[in-house]
Order: sequence, then C-alpha cells, then structure tokens
Amino acid sequence: MALVKYGGGIIQMTGSIAGNTYARNRYGNYARARTKPTNPNTNLQQVVRGAMATLTARWSQVVTAVQRTAWNLYAQNVAMKNRLGESVYLSGINHYLRSNIPLMQAGKTIVDAGPVIFELPEKDASFSISISEATQLIVCAFDDTAAWCDEDEAFLHIAQGVPQNPQRNFFGGPYKMSVPIEGDSVAPPSTGDDVACTMLCTETQKVWVQARIQRADGRLSEPFRSNCFCAA
Repeated sequence: MALVKYGGGIIQMTGSIAGNTYARNRYGNYARARTKPTNPNTNLQQVVRGAMATLTARWSQVVTAVQRTAWNLYAQNVAMKNRLGESVYLSGINHYLRSNIPLMQAGKTIVDAGPVIFELPEKDASFSISISEATQLIVCAFDDTAAWCDEDEAFLHIAQGVPQNPQRNFFGGPYKMSVPIEGDSVAPPSTGDDVACTMLCTETQKVWVQARIQRADGRLSEPFRSNCFCAA
C-alpha cells in the first residue's frame, strides 16, 4: 500500500483506475493494488438482489406516472453525498429502491407514492448500543422524543455487523438486517428497546451496528452507527 499526497492538479481521488485503487482513511490518502472481490452469492445478497429486481419491475409496471413524477421531484430536491463528500442528486428510481429495499427486507409494506417533504430524516446523534452474550439482544438507546417514534409505519432499521476481535478499530461491513423497531402513534417505542442479534455474539467481541430512520412516507435517513464490546 502506498500513501498519496495530492498537489494542485488533483485534490482528492477515490475508486479504481486500471490496476490501482485510491481511497482514504483517518491516516490520509492511499493507493493499493486493485483486487477483484469474490461473489459468494450469500442468502443476504440474494434477498437484496431479488428485492431490487422486484422493485425495478414494479417501478415500470405498478407505480403510476404521477407517483414516478413525485419520486423524480423528490430526487431533484434532495441532495446526497458521494464518497468524496460532494453533493449529488440521485434519480427518482434510485430513491424508490433506496427507500423500499429495507422495507422489503423487513417484510413491511412497499411505499409507491413519492414523498412530498423534500428532506431526509435526521440521524439520531444519541444512538448507542449494548449487547450481552447471555441474552443475544441488541439494546438500543435512542431519542424516543423523535417524530418517527409516534408515527405508524415508521421504523428504526437495525443492522448488525459481523462480530470482530476486540482490537479491531475499523469495520466496513457486511451488515445483516434485524427486525426493525417500529413507530406507533398509540404506544411509541422507548429508549432501551431491544432487537435480537442476527449473528452470534460472544463476550469481549466488538460489534458494530448500523441504523437508519425511515418515516411513513418512505423517506430514509443516512446511516448512523454505534459499536460496543459484547458483555457476558
């Protein structure tokens, strides 16, 4: 692996060109030889690919022209961040897939109507987790005064990462979706609610969890994460 220092011509680079891959971590920019990832075709990958195929067909065959226009309008007004931290705009079908794949993974109702509020749900800065080997539960601390908690068909999606050795400081995935925490206008969830671990956790292992907030109209937040050491 080679470290890279950019001059006036190029200020940042990410991705692969020819046989080299360019990236950045907390130590700075670096370049490494490009490697072709394997395709293990896991059950999780099959579920996501199946959801994408189903939703792509649904976009053209079920979603109405009015609904597609609403998704396109939402996409034109909601800026996202690319890997360089720059603002970019996705297409309407990109947002339709982005919002509905987690719903399909969780066995929830697909949202065909495009959102009319042109902003992503806010991340939960207070989100944290704890895990116990004895219970195999992910206990989630979150802001239970947030709007999604009191909204039917809103969710806090929880995805557990593969447990790691305790000295591990970085984790980029994969994550496996758990059952989401559901918003409820009558009996809203409260901080400290838990979900079952999707992979076995043992004492001292370090576990990362990724979460996203989804509102009833389909809008999906950017991911936010927390990690902890598994207790006894």
